[in-house]
Amino acid sequence: MKEKFAAVATKMYDFFASYFSLSGQLVSQEQAEKNIRDGVSFKGTNILILILAILIASLGLNTNSTAVIIGAMLISPLMGPIIGIGLGVGIHDFPLLKRCVRNLLMAAGFSVIASTLYFLISPVNEQHSELLARTSPTIYDVLIGFVGGGAGIIALGSTNKGNVLPGVAIATALMPPLCTAGYGLATWQLNYFFGASYLFVINSIYIAFATFIGVKLMKYKGTNVVNDSRARRVRRIVYALAILTMLPSIYLTYTMIKQNTYTMNADRFIRDECHFPDTQVLNRQIYTKDGEQCLSMTLIGKTLPIDSLRLALSSKLKFYGLAGTKLIFIQGGADAVDKQDNNYSPAVSDIYRIAQSTITRQQSTIDSLERIVIAGRETTTAAPAIAPEIKVIFPNIKRIGISTTVFSMPGDTVPADTATVAMVHTEHRFSQAEKNKLAEYLEARLGYKKITVVEMK
Repeated sequence: MKEKFAAVATKMYDFFASYFSLSGQLVSQEQAEKNIRDGVSFKGTNILILILAILIASLGLNTNSTAVIIGAMLISPLMGPIIGIGLGVGIHDFPLLKRCVRNLLMAAGFSVIASTLYFLISPVNEQHSELLARTSPTIYDVLIGFVGGGAGIIALGSTNKGNVLPGVAIATALMPPLCTAGYGLATWQLNYFFGASYLFVINSIYIAFATFIGVKLMKYKGTNVVNDSRARRVRRIVYALAILTMLPSIYLTYTMIKQNTYTMNADRFIRDECHFPDTQVLNRQIYTKDGEQCLSMTLIGKTLPIDSLRLALSSKLKFYGLAGTKLIFIQGGADAVDKQDNNYSPAVSDIYRIAQSTITRQQSTIDSLERIVIAGRETTTAAPAIAPEIKVIFPNIKRIGISTTVFSMPGDTVPADTATVAMVHTEHRFSQAEKNKLAEYLEARLGYKKITVVEMK
């Protein structure tokens, strides 16, 4: 039984191994070395092509054109010396290693200078997304450089190269970081310069590192004259550089994942907890201020009490991994903006003040009209209510009507005066004393401060 199982396992191994076998598909070491060494030199046409490629990439970044950037990466001859470094370390060809390092530094220097000059004279210096994406390298960029370098060395050592090298040039994206570094120098934004330079270093080192491993796996022979201690020292330097280059990217990756997780938790918190009958969350903003994470929400609809809202929601933050987050609410006018938030510009505050002033003025007008309507309704119903009493106390009165009237003069700046008027029809003309007595009665009976009696014939 064991023998049968071993035979089946051997057949399966041979079956799958045949798909990964490189037998008969590799060129000779001499041919592969020639292909690599031919791309190491950066003189004459190569340096001119590099400068033109960097200008094309700068134009692509300036106009945010992906197609132009890809074209520049295909034109660029930067891959040559990087792969040459890996070959030089792998076969212990230290003169080749020195030449490749020197040429790569010269090529990177010329590229940054050309890009800097372009952005100094370019009338458009907006920070487009393709440019900003080149300033925050992560561990994923390390993996892209390493895997891309592995694909590159396999293609250079195989008989069927296909479109691998152009694909590697696009995937590893060596040109955009150099353009971004030039942009950072031209606009004196050093965060762009250092971030993009770090990305270029990552790509270069890990393409070379993958080439070095590929050379070892393909069993390329070293040069005849080798100083073993020097070779070991160079290998240690290569490993150390690979590890040291990776460490900052690991931290940046951790920061990126942490921020993405926080954003997802904040969106889940808003989706699950921020449900209000007549109010909804219009948008949200996440930012850090004075070392404190802030979650700002703009609410639309019925105005809610901010203090009560914060008290109700703050206790639930810990269940979403948002403990310690400061909740900010924006709703309505300036008085409804969370007073704990000082993250808004004076212009925004002015807009809120103007809006609130308009709302207050309109509300004052509405309140005034409501008072007039209510007063008019009261006076309209007052006369029928006291008519039986009037007939007994003032038998001379046949009919009575009570209304509220506004007195004003055209062009008068003095506020209009509102008065209550009692209009009466009498059998015999009222004396002034009778009018005063009627006014006093109506004021006491209806609770008005002053009533003017007008006798109508």
